[in-house]
Amino acid sequence: MATAPRPRTTTRDPEELGRRLTAWLDPKLTGARITDIAVPGSNGMSSETLLFTVDHPDAPVRGCALRLAADPAAYTIFPVYDMERQHRVMRLVGEHTDLPVPRVLWLETDPGPLGAPFFVMERAEGRVPPDVMPYTYEGNWLHSATDAERARLEAASVAVLARLHDQFPAKEAEFLMPAGDGSPLRRHVDAQRAYYAWVVEGLAPSPLIESAFAWLEDHWPADEGPAVLNWGDARIGNIVYDGFEPAAVLDWEMAGYAPREVDLGWTVYLHRFFQDLTVSFGQPGLPDFLRRDAIERRYAGLTGHTPRDMDFHTLYAALRHAIVMLRVAYRQAHFGEVEVPENPDGLILHHATLAAMVRGDYW
Repeated sequence: MATAPRPRTTTRDPEELGRRLTAWLDPKLTGARITDIAVPGSNGMSSETLLFTVDHPDAPVRGCALRLAADPAAYTIFPVYDMERQHRVMRLVGEHTDLPVPRVLWLETDPGPLGAPFFVMERAEGRVPPDVMPYTYEGNWLHSATDAERARLEAASVAVLARLHDQFPAKEAEFLMPAGDGSPLRRHVDAQRAYYAWVVEGLAPSPLIESAFAWLEDHWPADEGPAVLNWGDARIGNIVYDGFEPAAVLDWEMAGYAPREVDLGWTVYLHRFFQDLTVSFGQPGLPDFLRRDAIERRYAGLTGHTPRDMDFHTLYAALRHAIVMLRVAYRQAHFGEVEVPENPDGLILHHATLAAMVRGDYW
């Protein structure tokens, strides 16, 4: 995957964050020491994660993880980072479902202490399918697992979505619906249009992304189905596993209120993104893992809801991912890591896949 340098993921100094965090925590736990500060290898380019240990007899937990909004001076991936919203979603999921969501502890909305709002939660122990290099590549624990072990992980991971959608009271998720007119799906797509407009403001637009938005309008579902709480970034790379069973469901910053298929499409496509990329670099990947037909069949068996209009929803997922990838690429250009080509579609790593979906010859 040597198509471009690995984008920088942070402009912050973990040790300095640790010192400032200690000062912030002192009024809550006088004399507490923060030790074992670490930045996980999978830290993303959006909200940042800091792992640490709290040394104090009255600490609610010792092992903690801090989720910190992106540095506003670092060409952020998203225009807004609502940490209070993430904190609320995780708390509500913990209250209303049996999903293994880390217990949220402290929320700080004042950007003063660390430079941006943040919250602290209990740290989950286990292992995560890697993004770099992707788990579809050789040389990681999931690729090295047996077919039976991967099937077990797949079944348990689809069950996470099924339980979330079935157990969480839909009414409690309505606060996540963007302002505007129309159905939850319409508002969800309109919010993505607004995000895209923000990404390309003052920059070259993407003909491919705009053609994909037009395709959505031409293939809009006749029956959108009921809206539920969407995890948002619904993929196995955001689950901590104990063996092959989910031990913690992480990263709720993209949570929303939309039809079930929006989450399912993201799960299907984000695996396809890694699988297609791996094949393009000459490796077989994991062709029998997280197949679309298997995911749809298992989800229907668990919930009684047969996924509908999945061509629409997988293309929508690929489109949403393309907007993120375009922003990541423009961010790299901002830091002098890549050059912007004449056609910005070339900045989208999966542009051929999205184009095939628009043409109708991907599946």
